[in-house]
Amino acid sequence: MSTERVSFEELPASRREVLAKRFGPILDIANSPGCPDSEVAARIVTPQGRYEVKGVRTDHPRVTAQAREAAVNPAVARVIAPRLRWRAVRDGWDLNVFDALDGRPADHRPGSADLPLVADLLTTVSELRAPATVEPHLADQRLTRYAASPADLDRFRGDHLCHTDLTDENVLVADGRAWLVDWTRATRGAAWLDSASWIIWLISAGRHTPSAAERQATEIPAFRQAPPAAVTAFAEAGANLWEEITASAPDPWSTSVYVAAQSWLTHRRGL
Repeated sequence: MSTERVSFEELPASRREVLAKRFGPILDIANSPGCPDSEVAARIVTPQGRYEVKGVRTDHPRVTAQAREAAVNPAVARVIAPRLRWRAVRDGWDLNVFDALDGRPADHRPGSADLPLVADLLTTVSELRAPATVEPHLADQRLTRYAASPADLDRFRGDHLCHTDLTDENVLVADGRAWLVDWTRATRGAAWLDSASWIIWLISAGRHTPSAAERQATEIPAFRQAPPAAVTAFAEAGANLWEEITASAPDPWSTSVYVAAQSWLTHRRGL
């Protein structure tokens, strides 16, 4: 469920003033509809450059997501994600300021030139170890309610850093490569989890068949090496997760992802 949005102009004057002091006079503001875990999300333009400002009030239930994304950033900055330039917790607000990325959502349709770029991106992600200084979510804990069997949870455990939220808004193409933004749901888990999750988005956003989506995912070594039973267990958990999301907040977007997750699970069971 998305957090109720506050415009950048509604931030306390002290917060806007400190941003101007740190980055220069704010010349332009564009509030963003994305970043569902943020109360404020906006792009600002200053003489120093363009920046993405994301934040929540310090008493917000999801304020820990701010700290998580900031802590993960050194492991992903400029390699697969924009760099965090500044973080400030004061006057009742927790704000993160990132370099702005002028990208567009990756085209997931069959034959798209973006598909190899995303595969390269997810290969890099699969090689990242979760930093010891970071406390991300744990994959087995996040999927406890959705796994078909408690025994399946062991299959999702690992020491790798996973993004776990490959929506169109988060997988961007810019400067001839793919990027992952919004690491608020960073998770410690098995190396293949993101590439397996990508299959659902390939089916939903790209209109791939489940078998074609799996073939695309096999371009990522971590997915090729994943135990088939573990992948099927993940497909079951994903289908249950999206069934719950769709039931609680039905809309065309969530329904399409739910249908994609169910079609992938049907394919896995057929194997």
